[in-house]
Amino acid sequence: MSRTTSTFDPPVMEARNWLNGIEFPADRPLLNVSQAAPIDPPPPQMLQAMAEKVVSDPTVHLYGPVLGMPELRAELAQQWSDAYGGTVTPDQVAITSGCNQAFTATIAALTSEGDQVILPTPWYFNHKMWLDMAGVETRPLDTGANLLPDPDQAAAMITDRTRAIVLVSPNNPGGVEYPPDLIRAFYDLAQSHRIKLIIDETYRDFHKHPGAPHDLLTDPDWHETLIQLYSFSKAYRLTGHRVGAILTARPLLSQIEKFLDTVTICPNQIGQWAALWGMQNLSQWLAGERAEILSRRQAIIDSFPQLAQHGWQLMGCGAYFAYVRHPFDLPSDQLARHMVQAASVLLLPGTMFKPAGDATAARELRIAFANIDRAGIKMLFDRLAHLAPPETLA
Repeated sequence: MSRTTSTFDPPVMEARNWLNGIEFPADRPLLNVSQAAPIDPPPPQMLQAMAEKVVSDPTVHLYGPVLGMPELRAELAQQWSDAYGGTVTPDQVAITSGCNQAFTATIAALTSEGDQVILPTPWYFNHKMWLDMAGVETRPLDTGANLLPDPDQAAAMITDRTRAIVLVSPNNPGGVEYPPDLIRAFYDLAQSHRIKLIIDETYRDFHKHPGAPHDLLTDPDWHETLIQLYSFSKAYRLTGHRVGAILTARPLLSQIEKFLDTVTICPNQIGQWAALWGMQNLSQWLAGERAEILSRRQAIIDSFPQLAQHGWQLMGCGAYFAYVRHPFDLPSDQLARHMVQAASVLLLPGTMFKPAGDATAARELRIAFANIDRAGIKMLFDRLAHLAPPETLA
């Protein structure tokens, strides 16, 4: 059996197939809250700058350095040093073809056949898929009703084959933001066992607190334990240009470089240049994007009593996501498929974010609200509040 057949089908692609052959009523158009990727293009000023670069600079059409543009690596190192109050140098930064590749390259450089990685559940499914395809054993760490992983539980799971613990904060799919002291506890745990702590901060730009989400970079030896991942896709709407980043120790980046050179040779040149331009010119625009996402987050929290009176529970809400518990006696994968036709709503079931057979996953759903505004949120909640009772769904 090949590595790819050892894992499940891509959940977002599977959910899109549920739309095949369905015509939605004119008075009830589809609300697609299945995926977090922004559908709007980059802001006009960035598009103009990108267009001018395409025409004026022939080097953007050539291969670039495997670990990314030196200018972008330096800019990220400086901005992260300033934001986190620590020291990051350009040679501790690699640019990748999106944050998914940042994760795959990191795992390829860290692990061998049969090694283990601890992954809190509900997990980001692409992380689980890559671990399967890499021949790495995933050790699921249940986060309970508050969706916060417990360092003591993680400590009990560490073996001589454990190579890393993975955290995603703000979390996908749960939406929760891990408190700084919790992140520090996991860092101390990883450090004490001489394993790595991988933190995926794809959604850091939409954290509800404006300051640094943790203080790990203030540790002079942070690079010996911490591997921090980032995505430019969400911040600057560069999803199609595939630009992400890894921050870690230079010796590990040397191993990561082998993977990147083999897979893509170099990151997208135009995307890298756009990310650099965005970091240098779009801080106020990005602040506005953050304010809008936080406004939608608050709209979900404020409006949720409408669903709570029908038995729904809000388990987590933040960044682009709300993670909810539904009240129906129907597994969430069946309920999610039914919602497409019954309510013109496309979302993902909890079964896509937890191990097969996990009983709690059958009652959970993820709502990705990056592409619906406050009016769309109200429409979504109205539809969910009027969803038919379970006896008519079975």
